Amino acid sequence: MKNYIFQILRRFVPPYKGQMALNMLFNLLSTILSLFSFAAIIPVLRILFGLTAADVQWTDLATVSGLQETIAALRTNLYCLLNEQIALHGAGYVLLLLGLFLIVMTGLKCGTAWLANYFMVPIRTGVLRDLRQQLYDKILSLPMGYFTEARRGDVMSRMTNDVNEVESSIMSALDILFKDPIMILVYLITLFVISWQLTLFVLLLMPIAIFFIGRIGRSLKRASTKGQEQNAEILSSIDETLLGLRVVKGFNAQPKLQARFAQLINATRTTFNRINRRYYLAHPLSEFLGTVLIAIILWFGGLLILGEHSTIDASTFIYYLVIFYSIINPAKDLSKAAYGIRRGLASLERIDAVLNTQSNIVEPAQPQPVVFEKEISLNHVSFAYQAEREVLSDIDLIIPKGQTIALVGQSGSGKTTLTDLVPRFYDPQQGAVTIDGTDIRSFSTHDLRELMGIVCQEPILFNDTVYNNITFGVDTTLPAPNGMTWAKAVEQAARIANAHAFIADMPEGYQTVIGDRGSRLSGGQRQRLSIARAILKNPPILILDEATSALDSESEQLVQQALEQLMKDRTTLVVAHRLSTIKHADLICVLHEGRIVERGTHEQLYKLGGYYTKLVDMQK
Repeated sequence: MKNYIFQILRRFVPPYKGQMALNMLFNLLSTILSLFSFAAIIPVLRILFGLTAADVQWTDLATVSGLQETIAALRTNLYCLLNEQIALHGAGYVLLLLGLFLIVMTGLKCGTAWLANYFMVPIRTGVLRDLRQQLYDKILSLPMGYFTEARRGDVMSRMTNDVNEVESSIMSALDILFKDPIMILVYLITLFVISWQLTLFVLLLMPIAIFFIGRIGRSLKRASTKGQEQNAEILSSIDETLLGLRVVKGFNAQPKLQARFAQLINATRTTFNRINRRYYLAHPLSEFLGTVLIAIILWFGGLLILGEHSTIDASTFIYYLVIFYSIINPAKDLSKAAYGIRRGLASLERIDAVLNTQSNIVEPAQPQPVVFEKEISLNHVSFAYQAEREVLSDIDLIIPKGQTIALVGQSGSGKTTLTDLVPRFYDPQQGAVTIDGTDIRSFSTHDLRELMGIVCQEPILFNDTVYNNITFGVDTTLPAPNGMTWAKAVEQAARIANAHAFIADMPEGYQTVIGDRGSRLSGGQRQRLSIARAILKNPPILILDEATSALDSESEQLVQQALEQLMKDRTTLVVAHRLSTIKHADLICVLHEGRIVERGTHEQLYKLGGYYTKLVDMQK
């Protein structure tokens, strides 16, 4: 447990060293001032119980040595001062002064406690901001292969539920970790000074209480891990339901999903019942054990006071009890913080599983500049998704600059996977993809992908304005091309993509927000916006992955016209479902079970009477 706490502090707190130092300083001052506040109890009790007898004499501090003697001399001199003031002004006046002293000390203590919390706030909020940013940046940097294995709902759960759990447990515990250990340490030192025998006796009893509290805490981490995994399953189930709602309703499958979801949330409820019951046991258990300790101290302290050679009087013993009781609350908070940290560590480990994932797309230490003047080449390329059978086997393909190469074949033949190798979404297990003879693994992925524009079968749009979706792939802080403004360049790209007409009819034109995933647009409109985005980027290499397969005939015609404009004078790699759209390609490659089995122009392939001919005839 201690190692985990140090890891958390070492990992998250260093950027906030200044605030942490100020927080600890004011916590220390607050604790010391609280001791002065409590100290007013001793003279008050001596006055109330008539213990300020005139049998004490002033002590010259210069004649004493050692901590114990100095403290005893200060206490004696204080009693002498009280006797003098009582004799001069009466006991009521001295009680008033002691009350004012208590008010001032408490005010200073509360002020420093507020300042300690004031400097803790930026630490808590900053650490959470850093953690969220690290996780989001990591998600963006992970290779596409990671997301073929990980469930989207699980990733979302780690970014939401797990981060929230870290915030509510570990970050909340930071307040306690920076404050309570200081308070407990200062109070313990004071207790030793007052009576080392009594304090040593108390410390011998502490391990028993710690043992009982620790046994409960150790099981929380395991249960919390299970609970967060179940939360991830709930989020995945909701995500799948929302995405497939049309199918669910169409097949009247609501009862089946309701039953499955009910089973999942009931299992999650059972898990969190167990977690929270153990968590809420921390406070009453520590309070009970604290009361047991107080009772034992009363007994043992009473024996010391009643003994012949007592080192502590009754009023000082009450002061001792007040300080000891003040340790109980921070000790209880520490026990709750320990439980909270164990809960949070389960979530932090799930977050770290993402943060520590090593990308198999390794950036070169010294990237070469990208030069594309001749061709893209796939040389004896083979690829498989982890332990699966090969999706691509011994692919040899040359894509000359300026030509259109089409990939056709049955579903699962490897067409999309082949196109994903060119922008280096994946690296082949064997062979290499080269540009002008240079392996693309020698380029930075940023420079490589700057050459490319991608239009997918499913248009990927964002809940933003039309303008921001079209400019998504360019840096609008730089000058627009051809001396135009960016607004004019966006409009020109939209006109080429046959999108300007429907954009102009929108309520706010190019500043209209299109909804989640472009939900306010039709399929054809979404695809034309994707094409406009690619046109504005003006990439030399274009990848079209079945860009018209999900459209109706009218939308397909408009999108196909836009694609033809986009493909002019560009190197284009097309994955085609509708073969009529690629008849004029410079080269058509037919893939079957991960291999290129035929290649040629439309006329050449159709005359062969092979795979391509069958595909064309099926679409007639």
